[in-house]
Amino acid sequence: MAFRLALFAVLALAAAAPARAELVTAKDPGKIAALLTERGYRAEIVEGKDATYIKSSDSGAPVTIFFLNCTGRTDCTTLQFYTGYNDLKNTPLATINEWNKQRRFARAYIDNDGDPVIEMDVDMDFGGIARENFYANLDIFLASIPKFKAHLTGK
Repeated sequence: MAFRLALFAVLALAAAAPARAELVTAKDPGKIAALLTERGYRAEIVEGKDATYIKSSDSGAPVTIFFLNCTGRTDCTTLQFYTGYNDLKNTPLATINEWNKQRRFARAYIDNDGDPVIEMDVDMDFGGIARENFYANLDIFLASIPKFKAHLTGK
């Protein structure tokens, strides 16, 4: 009887323990690309001169995912989602500042070429983040893209 109670207690604790979430890191561009394609997005891994990045798009807007805080081209700890609009040069700085004042996650600025851009960093240090959290961050950024363009164009 004591054995059955002990076995029941162990089984009950095992059932109550949360399942370990799959952690996503910035160490493997192939894994990030696979997560994008799993969601139906194009994901092209590019080996640039200085860094590896992923080219994708959403609703016609180009999206680049940079791997940052790296040791070499691998062992990165941060991702950066990035979108720029080279067709909207001469955007007033006040428009960019208003975006940043009203928004919490995707920050905007004027790049060195005069293009308005938005970007969002995702810290994946200390073993990574849950897969669901990666997708939540991606969704936040992708939802920001049409809002940012509407903010810039007034449409």
